Amino acid sequence: MTAPLRPDLAAIAQMVPLGARVLDIGCGDGALLEHLAATKKVDGRGIELSQQNVNACVARGLAVIQGDADSDLAEYPSQVFDVAILSQTIQATRNPRRVLSELLRIGRRTVVSFPNFGHWKVRMSLGVRGRMPRTPVLGYAWYDTPNIHLCTIADFVELTRNAGAGIERALALSANGRTYAMRADSWGPNLFAEGAIFLLRPYS
Repeated sequence: MTAPLRPDLAAIAQMVPLGARVLDIGCGDGALLEHLAATKKVDGRGIELSQQNVNACVARGLAVIQGDADSDLAEYPSQVFDVAILSQTIQATRNPRRVLSELLRIGRRTVVSFPNFGHWKVRMSLGVRGRMPRTPVLGYAWYDTPNIHLCTIADFVELTRNAGAGIERALALSANGRTYAMRADSWGPNLFAEGAIFLLRPYS
């Protein structure tokens, strides 16, 4: 029996069909892949930058290799996976648009989650204190953060259009970790959601 998932990962798991072929990029310690294998019987693969996390995944019996989303996705054939997942990682890539384009090429569906830099606490920290924000979701100091391309929900929606992606489903993440459905172009989540999850499809 697998351990309970973080709420955002549980929401992603609900988007994955039974028996799907899945690639999880930036899969961390493999918690999501392990859950999907146990509950959805997926054929799961993972790419992870951290060797420590790769070792943790292998210890769980998962098929995970060390790799970099910015440079290694081009090696995969087109449409080879039913679902490509990029969870809490796109903001840490050097070229988010290229990475998203590769995900849309590799997977028939793509799931992307990320922290929302447009959240009101972030705006207040910048506007009132004049300092880069530190929140539970964005918990790093500006000088040691792995997040190099932070974006708002509105920014990401624009990126999906530029990358030629259709939005099938969009979820907002609240401060307590719960998820709720949102309209992708709504202003409310861009101000109040701490993060977001998008289910995308490539336009044919």
